[in-house]
Amino acid sequence: MIGTDEAGYGPNLGPLVIGATAWRVAAEPAAAEATLAAALAAAATASGGRLWGDSKQIYRGGAGLDLLERGVLAALALVDAGVPSSWGELAAAVGIEVCDALAERSSLAALTVPRQRPPAASPELPRVVGAALAARGVAVVAVRCRLVTPGEFNGLLDRGLNKSDILSAATLDLAAGLAAATNATEPVVVWCDRHGGRRRYAPQVSRAFAAPLVQPVEETPRRSLYRLGPGRSIEFIVGGEARLPVAVASMTAKYVRELAMLAFNSFWGERQPGLGATAGYPVDASRWRQAAAAAVERAGVPWDAIWRRV
Repeated sequence: MIGTDEAGYGPNLGPLVIGATAWRVAAEPAAAEATLAAALAAAATASGGRLWGDSKQIYRGGAGLDLLERGVLAALALVDAGVPSSWGELAAAVGIEVCDALAERSSLAALTVPRQRPPAASPELPRVVGAALAARGVAVVAVRCRLVTPGEFNGLLDRGLNKSDILSAATLDLAAGLAAATNATEPVVVWCDRHGGRRRYAPQVSRAFAAPLVQPVEETPRRSLYRLGPGRSIEFIVGGEARLPVAVASMTAKYVRELAMLAFNSFWGERQPGLGATAGYPVDASRWRQAAAAAVERAGVPWDAIWRRV
């Protein structure tokens, strides 16, 4: 079972980040959703509180990263990625490659994790949660991210893609990579949170999964479902974050984006004292662009490397 979600689809500043997680479930595909729902509840009980869920409910801006960080680092520990101590270790654990042209790369490299001191998660957390999952035949086997920088995003726009195309291509490539790592005879179900208002995904799915025959089963305002062959399907659904693989993907994408924005604000704040931090969303991004204009000009960084033309 593979779940995907994004963070930063709407902002002008900062990266678009896509998260994906892969899970093995000892159940037939038809029963896997119920099994994962039971595993999600069991993880909450074992951890003494909600561990995983929709990142919009787990994390609120200004409320601190502790709960978000707790869930993401627990998932990484469960796939034997260890607990990272720096941005570099985190990026390596989730497969992120960051372009050297990113202005704030030095601030990213200087980031340490966990951000919460002392860490929100105890060293025992992965063990007890892993045992609770195993008792229900569930294991997380991979946590991955794809970070699309503003410069790359704008370059893709210049090649004729639109915002939704960029999200779909990055998401499906990430999911296809995880699916390719499975046994060819192993059933694979991919769950994606819906990409904006798009209903039809068959051409994008066919390209990413190298599947010449993609069978549409349903394309409605709530759900788009496709068969890729025996035992393999992909679904785009509204509210997909309620499902465990999508929830952890959502949290991972949000955590990575929040760290990236910490580095962004640190880098530009050092170059212009008094510059207020931004989350990058349109109204405040316009304020930031006006206030930071002199610093950006002094740094010689082109706006296309900073400002996403959403």
